[in-house]
Amino acid sequence: MIRPVAQALVVVRKELKDAFRDRRAIYSVLLGSLVGPILVGVMISAMADRQREIEDVAIPIVGRVHAPALIAWLEQQTGVTVLDGPADAEAAVRGQREAVVVVIPEDYAERFRASRPVEIRVVSDGSRAASRPKVQRVLGLLQRYGSEVGAMRLIGRGVSPAVVRPLDLVEVEVSSAQQRAAVILNFIPLFIVLAAFTGGMHIATDATAGERERGSLEPLLVNPAPRLVIASGKWMAAALSAMLSVGITTLLCLAVLRVIPLQDLGIRFRLGPDQVAGLVAGALPLCFLATAIQTCLATFARSFKEAQSYMGFLILVPMLPGVLSAVYPIASQPWMYPVPILGQHLLLSDVLGGKAPGVVMFIAAAATALAAALVLVGLVTALLRRERIIFGR
Repeated sequence: MIRPVAQALVVVRKELKDAFRDRRAIYSVLLGSLVGPILVGVMISAMADRQREIEDVAIPIVGRVHAPALIAWLEQQTGVTVLDGPADAEAAVRGQREAVVVVIPEDYAERFRASRPVEIRVVSDGSRAASRPKVQRVLGLLQRYGSEVGAMRLIGRGVSPAVVRPLDLVEVEVSSAQQRAAVILNFIPLFIVLAAFTGGMHIATDATAGERERGSLEPLLVNPAPRLVIASGKWMAAALSAMLSVGITTLLCLAVLRVIPLQDLGIRFRLGPDQVAGLVAGALPLCFLATAIQTCLATFARSFKEAQSYMGFLILVPMLPGVLSAVYPIASQPWMYPVPILGQHLLLSDVLGGKAPGVVMFIAAAATALAAALVLVGLVTALLRRERIIFGR
């Protein structure tokens, strides 16, 4: 037992040494580890900037002299600045010089004194996603002013405003602040899962298809070591690289969350040692499965370039749970956790949301991932016994 393990470790050292002599392998690990944290920082910072823009909004108003009371009320609101509107409101919005323009008609005062509805136009461009929050803020302000004026008119006529408000809606929020924050940060598990696939991809490809293309696979297999030992060594070398990538990505993502202004988004996010341990425990078993899949696929390839084409399709697989959860929220069910890749994604989402999926779920997800990985390593071992794989180039 000791001898095969020692032989496998020799293969691991050999593959790691060969891989990290190649700058492409180093760049692969670093880029795979840095892309996620960088995108996390950029996206959350952009969301925070947009939120600040909503809080501090400048409203261009055409015909502001016709509604002095409305203008005075708007100027009293926090973060609201009233500006003179452009001569052609629709042209200004269409030309993207303004996000929204409010147009007050000349007969505003007359209709207002007569307690008749006044048509106020809010000119906007619904195709501009960046302007929607500002438009919603302006619409909300105008609706609130209209509600206050309507209530004052009822009181002036001796009617209680409660008469026209048959329902008082009280929203009861049962989720925690951590769970609500996890909904906004749901892309972090996707980046961690992707790091498990990208971190060991270069080593898994080069140790199989690369050696087959260079003709160095035959001399390696001549050594007095079982095929299982050689396959396991190549797999473990790639898995260690993937684990390194996952560790870097996780730590950098958590560091970014401590630096960026989450409070501007109204997010209160707490991350302690238990959450960090949960993220690591959920993600590391996936490294073994990801690299086993890559090693198996690359063994079929005759060249490094051919193997890379396989990996391009493979990288879409870990993205499916993240994309589906963004479009169609996935309700966690116990049977989902043992499903490889999906289970890891759910575990990471639960940990970020402050939920406790339980040790059994972690064990089930890890066991199925490792079992599938061992089956694939056994398939690689069988392939290394075939002459078509060893000598076919």
